[in-house]
Amino acid sequence: MRTEDVLAALATGLWRWDSVSGTVTLDTEAARLLGLPAGSVNVTEAAARARFHPVDRNEIDGIVRLALTDDTLAEARLRIVDEDGRVLRTVRARAKPVITSRPGGHREYELFGTLQEVTEPPPGTVVEGTSITGDWRRSREAFLLDAGRALAEARSTAEVLRVAASLSMPGFSPDGLAVFSLTGERLRIIGHHGHDAGDVGPFEDMAVETDYPAAEVVRTGRAVYLPTPESYHARYPATWQYVQRFDRHSWAFLPLTVSGRTLGTWMAAFKHRVAFSPDERSVLTTVARMLAQALDRAEVAESERELSLGPRRGMMPKLGNGIPGMTVAARYVPTGGGLQVGGDWYDMIPLPGGAARADGTGGGRFALVIGDVQGHDVRAAGLMGQLRIALRAYASEGHRPDAVLSRASRFLAGLQHYPGRDGGDGSAAGAGAVGGVVAGSPSGAAARAGWAVDDFIVSGPRFATCLYLEVDPESGTLDMARAGHPNPVIRTADGTAMIRQTPGGLPLGVEADSDYPTTRLELGPGETLMLFTDGLLETGGHDLLSGWKRLRPVLEQEGGASLEKLADALVQAVHGPSSYYTTGPLADRREDDIALLLLARDSALARTDRRTTRRTAVTVAQAEPERIAGARQQLRDLLHDWSDAEQIDSAELMVSEMVTNVLVHTDGDALLVAEAGGERGNRRLRVEVADTSDDLPHRRSPGELASSGRGLVLMEVLADAWGVNPRGDGKSIWFELYECGRPGPEPDASSS
Repeated sequence: MRTEDVLAALATGLWRWDSVSGTVTLDTEAARLLGLPAGSVNVTEAAARARFHPVDRNEIDGIVRLALTDDTLAEARLRIVDEDGRVLRTVRARAKPVITSRPGGHREYELFGTLQEVTEPPPGTVVEGTSITGDWRRSREAFLLDAGRALAEARSTAEVLRVAASLSMPGFSPDGLAVFSLTGERLRIIGHHGHDAGDVGPFEDMAVETDYPAAEVVRTGRAVYLPTPESYHARYPATWQYVQRFDRHSWAFLPLTVSGRTLGTWMAAFKHRVAFSPDERSVLTTVARMLAQALDRAEVAESERELSLGPRRGMMPKLGNGIPGMTVAARYVPTGGGLQVGGDWYDMIPLPGGAARADGTGGGRFALVIGDVQGHDVRAAGLMGQLRIALRAYASEGHRPDAVLSRASRFLAGLQHYPGRDGGDGSAAGAGAVGGVVAGSPSGAAARAGWAVDDFIVSGPRFATCLYLEVDPESGTLDMARAGHPNPVIRTADGTAMIRQTPGGLPLGVEADSDYPTTRLELGPGETLMLFTDGLLETGGHDLLSGWKRLRPVLEQEGGASLEKLADALVQAVHGPSSYYTTGPLADRREDDIALLLLARDSALARTDRRTTRRTAVTVAQAEPERIAGARQQLRDLLHDWSDAEQIDSAELMVSEMVTNVLVHTDGDALLVAEAGGERGNRRLRVEVADTSDDLPHRRSPGELASSGRGLVLMEVLADAWGVNPRGDGKSIWFELYECGRPGPEPDASSS
């Protein structure tokens, strides 16, 4: 019996596809299966494709390309339709490509194959998925969607490798995976799954010329499929001895290629036999491409992170250890996205004569610096680095805080002169006062030189806020100068957190010559000082007020823990899960860099009970009457848990009256000192305002329309006790309030 008769008896047709002529030759059975008139026919490629279901046309294109690339058998299940689009039958097509190379590198091919009808089950019948179409195809598409989503979300090489190890392919999941990375002429394993650490020893690092499938894939850029152990042994006898002990039966090695560049090889090994049909190869190829793209993205992301975090790690100082009586902690959190660079920084600087003690331990005088250069880009980071170095230099020369900031402001203003266009008078365009630039409009020489407003907004001079603090660990004395930076926060020994209002000057760089007043504070035993940039308060749609309300409970509740845990808790309050439920009142939830410094004085000398004294001091200068509002706020913060709200209002009113009288009736400044001490519920508040005038206040009887003379009357009505004390260089007026309405115990002097 002839072969043609046997095939006809098996309802199998023969066909031939010529890529040169674009024709398809069908025998009688093949023509019948395609719904064409009986008999051997020659039809165009378009006419033959028209008999396939539209979805299957795309499928057959991919299968043919894969067979041509790998020189393997092409196999597919296709639905045949009539002129009206109704499905007539389902056929299985199998073909072998024959490729002919022509001069000039042109390749022609012919496909010789068979067609055989496939019996489909009736509607509603549950069938097992096959390796070609049906349920397996649908599960394959769902798998590829899930795998693509998981790989796209991976942000590092480690995450990509974890996703690759967890992939479960429908119908033929591998139990062994390995990813090889190409570095120069060497191939090394960067991740594996299904092997013990010692198993991959022979393959961890190998030359590209090695007789190993992964190396061949890198050399040729073509996948290698090994469906049986015999095929592996025949093609790679040199490495088979290392592989046979794994008891695997099929292997697939696929190139990891991105934009024509081979990154390495992905290996999938199977304990069961896999035929590597065109559909299975298609799935593996798609996963390999997604894996390559994910690894490439992760490499770029890691390079960007290293580009930003590497210099950051070099710029961020190591905080001093062994400071007697004090502890320091710090955090830096870059803004999300991009290169994660910005202008926030902190520093700790040993001061002259205070770097070390005679016994070799650190702990002399030192300076803490925290600041924020305008902007969140590479230029802001560059200016931050230059400014940080300048501040270190000025501090190391022994200058006081006000002088350090004045010199730093002059340095930053002079650093940003623009050598661009000539301004007409020979000066460089844009070199001048920064104030006009900040306002958003060019002026003077810059305007005459033709600079546009956008030029100044994008590339104009920057300013920086800064807080510089000199610390004496022995006495707890802090000398502080502030340049437009947020005020520090002090947490007292009994857990009360208060914003400490301090005088300050303009941000650095706004004016070349600026003054920065120095404020002296005393950090008592058990107290903690918090310095921060505005991102700690304003991130997440918060302004300074709402941001402080969010952080204050954290600082008060977690303050008893170690300083490191407190720093983590503060950052978590801003960036942790709870921050999504505590958004601020602002519409835009902007992100900002965060720099945080915490300085704590040991509580060995402080009382641990609730009798610890709280203390605050404020100086209000004649030229700064607006600071009276800050003094009132500090007093209210001091008494935030006072049981009688009316007493708080009374104290605030009396403080305002006392400080105002000093500014109106004398030529000097007013020094306010407030202390609250005793056991909770039985505390005493004492407020004293001192000035340098020797004139004592006198009680007057103001008329109904009088605008003054009621200060002492108010104190007599509202205070539980009050008085005036002459001093050698002036006088002080004081009042006391008792939380329970009677005198409380005297504060312990050792805790003040």
